[in-house]
Amino acid sequence: MRIAMWSGPRNLSTAMMYAFGNRGDCAVVDEPFYAAYLAMTGLGHPMRSEILDSQPQDPETVAEALLGPVPGAKPHYYQKHMTQHMIPGVPRDWMREAVNVFLIRHPARVIASYAAKRENPTLEDIGFCQQAELFELVRGWGQTPVVVDSHDIRANPAAKLEQLCEAIGIPYSPKMLSWPKGGHKDDGVWAEHWYGAVWNSTGFAGAEGPLPQVPDALQPVLQAAMPYYKQMKAVKI
Repeated sequence: MRIAMWSGPRNLSTAMMYAFGNRGDCAVVDEPFYAAYLAMTGLGHPMRSEILDSQPQDPETVAEALLGPVPGAKPHYYQKHMTQHMIPGVPRDWMREAVNVFLIRHPARVIASYAAKRENPTLEDIGFCQQAELFELVRGWGQTPVVVDSHDIRANPAAKLEQLCEAIGIPYSPKMLSWPKGGHKDDGVWAEHWYGAVWNSTGFAGAEGPLPQVPDALQPVLQAAMPYYKQMKAVKI
C-alpha cells in the first residue's frame, strides 16, 4: 500500500512520518517533490542549494519513483508530501494509485510555527488552499479521502492512530507511538533547519495548549486560510 499523506508545513507531518517509519513494515520518503518545487519556482528557501542537490529536480522522475519499487521491499510505503509543492506542472495522476490522507492543523498554529523559522509566510507558503484543491481532485476521482486533525492525534495518539489505520486499511501497531531520538535515516537534507524539536522527541508531544496569537501583519493570511481549514475539518475522522 502507498500512503500519500498531504499537509502543509509545521503540521505534525514529520512526527507522523517517524510514527509510520517505526512500524517496521513501512518504508518512508520525506517530501520527495521539494527540490522540484524549488527548481520550478526559484524560491529562496533555507538550504536551497543543498535541497536541489539532494533530490531529482524533474517532477515526472519523482512521480515515477513514487510508483516504483518500495524501498526495502516493505509492504507499505508512507509518503510525506507538502501540499504547497504541488504547483502547476507537477504530475498528479500517480495519486490515483495511492491512499490519500489529509493532515490538517489550525492555521493559527501553523502560521506561528512557520513564522518562527521563515518570516512573513503567505497563504501559498502554508498550503491550505492547495490542500483543499487536492482533496477535491481525489474526491472527483471517486476516492474517499481520509482527513485527520493533528490536534486530535496529539490529544490521544493511540486512539486516533488506530482509527487512522482502520480508515486506510492497515493494522494498527503500538510501535507508532514512539521512535528513537535523533531523527530518521530518511529525513530530508533540510531536517537540520526544520526538525529540531522532533529530533529531540521520542513520541508525540501531548495535547496542545491555547491557540497562539497571530501578529496583525499575518492576520490576512490567517483569515484566508480559515475557510479551507473549516472545509477539511468538517469531514475529519
